[in-house]
Parts: sequence; structure tokens; C-alpha cells
Amino acid sequence: MTALRFNLADAIRAQDEWGANCGPGALAAIMGLTLDEVRPLILGFEDRRYTNPTMMQGALRRLGAKWSNPAPVIWPIHGLVRIQWEGPWTKPGVPARVAYRHTHWVAARTVVKPRFSIGVFDINAMNSGGWIPLKEWGEVLVPWLLQECEPKATGRWWLTHVYEIERK
Repeated sequence: MTALRFNLADAIRAQDEWGANCGPGALAAIMGLTLDEVRPLILGFEDRRYTNPTMMQGALRRLGAKWSNPAPVIWPIHGLVRIQWEGPWTKPGVPARVAYRHTHWVAARTVVKPRFSIGVFDINAMNSGGWIPLKEWGEVLVPWLLQECEPKATGRWWLTHVYEIERK
């Protein structure tokens, strides 16, 4: 997986100082940056404490990254993924802006050799290095995360935005 340039102590400090969370964490992880290096790139983050797709695209542009948007049903080979947690906020008739508050950013990296596997970086997995296998992310971390942060979630989720980022 992509080596991180920050550790658990850095993540805790950045969260305490300026609210760093999943968006800045995923961007830093996939781009090989520190959390403090991505801080000025996500415009509006410090006021809002979230990263929407427009803010993430702006940060990628400021980095000079080249990316594409494949259909948001597959994990990228090297990129960012925005997850929508399902809950009362995704029911018909609920404004989309309400559902936006129940999303989560992760980075993803697909490895083909020695065997095919997908690794997911989740800021909530920093105590185990940040990068974990997709299977572990989905079966262990997601249920815990939903219980702790989204107690009204159904347990289901889907990819809403996928950014395949060209490696330099």
C-alpha cells in the first residue's frame, strides 16, 4: 500500500488543531502527503469540517493531479472513494443535502501481484496503520464505525464518488 507520511499521533494532533477527519486523511494517504500539507488544499474545510465532492476535486486540481471518474460501482486501482451510509436520510423525499452529512471518504489501492487485493485507507484505522484489506474494512471497521458514529444507519452503504488518480 502507499506509505503514509503521517501516523496516529499526527492524525490526533491534526484532528484536535483543525478538525482533520476522513476527507483530509484519505487525500493525504493516496497522494503521499502529510495531513498538514493537505490542510490548505481543501478550501472551506476548516469552516465546515467536512469535504464534499466539489471540495475534493478542487484539492486534486490544486495538487495538479490527473483523475477520472469511473462509474461509482467499482473500487479504483489508485484513488479516492466517497461512501454513502444508508439510513433515514436516504429515504425517498429526504433532501440530498441531508444524506451528504452521512458520508465517508476513504482511499483505495488495488494490488495485482503477488495476488489481487484491494486495500482501503480509513482514518479510523490509524491504530493499525491506516491501510487495511477491503474485506476487513467492510466486515470489521464499517460495523464498528456505524455503531459509534451513525447509530441510525441500516448497515448498508454504497460508493457515490470514485476518483481514479493517475500516479506520477
